[in-house]
Amino acid sequence: MRQFLSYTRRSQSGSAANAMPSPSMSLVAHDLWKSYGDRSVVQNVSFTLQSGEILGLLGPNGAGKTTTIGMLYGAVVPSQGFVQLDRWNIRTQSRQARRYMGIVTQEDNLDPELTVFENLLFFANYYHLTGKLARLRVGELIAQVGLEEHSKYVPDELSGGLKRRTVLARALLNRPRIVFLDEPTTGLDPDARQEFWKLVSQLKQDGCGVLLTTHYMDEVQRLCDRLLLLQQGQVIDQGTPSELIERIVGREVVEIVGVSESWLQQLAKVFEVWCRPFSSGYLLTLPLTNPEQLWQKLVETQPPSLTRRRANLEDVFLRLTGRSLQ
Repeated sequence: MRQFLSYTRRSQSGSAANAMPSPSMSLVAHDLWKSYGDRSVVQNVSFTLQSGEILGLLGPNGAGKTTTIGMLYGAVVPSQGFVQLDRWNIRTQSRQARRYMGIVTQEDNLDPELTVFENLLFFANYYHLTGKLARLRVGELIAQVGLEEHSKYVPDELSGGLKRRTVLARALLNRPRIVFLDEPTTGLDPDARQEFWKLVSQLKQDGCGVLLTTHYMDEVQRLCDRLLLLQQGQVIDQGTPSELIERIVGREVVEIVGVSESWLQQLAKVFEVWCRPFSSGYLLTLPLTNPEQLWQKLVETQPPSLTRRRANLEDVFLRLTGRSLQ
């Protein structure tokens, strides 16, 4: 099977879709701001996305994720700052830069009257892929994303997972070096999400840089090499998933119901841990050193409900912002 990002030499016709890019491309976002009137929705966002890296952009609804992604591929004009892909400025040289970008938005936006094959063939024209070359490329992608048995189906005949595979195949027509995935698995069942994860992991293995937004914590921890945490349009922290969890929350947390808040807050102060209301009870972090001492004190109270579990990124956001990701 050919790889997603196997490159060919420029054809005799000089097609941009077959141009050989730099072996390693990086996307640089510098001091991005976006304001509508006097309201700033993105403020001072800077980062670099390297080839072969999956970078997660994580935040609750309204944090500015989709606006940030729009600025990265040129759909939204920054109020301040710039985005650079390799040697091209996205604002002034978007046509050149977009040759090496693939975009999967939250909407499937497939033509409802065209089959899977026809949808991809039609979109190939955008990259000046026509005739036999276009049909070969579409056939290659259909095989790579596992749509051979569904190539003659129209979108309404596809499941959610198959539609997302079709949209991903469309984003890969130009053999991109950078791919943007904006909540690509929202609404998919667990099996479809697992299959989509395999496709995303293959992109990374083939040297593609991927920027991913999602609300699914298991998705982030399985796929992402690094995370940017967004709150109200600003980067509030960044790092690997494991680094962020241990540094901000710790390794383990406790969910406890049916105890006095004042007693619990006093206990948290003594052990120098974090405590806050959570669901119908309270969330308490366990210290990294000697966690059993605090745990035993909680057990001795014999509360109606007591759960000890590993800390996760949802806990990180609760600690940093007081808000859930959902």
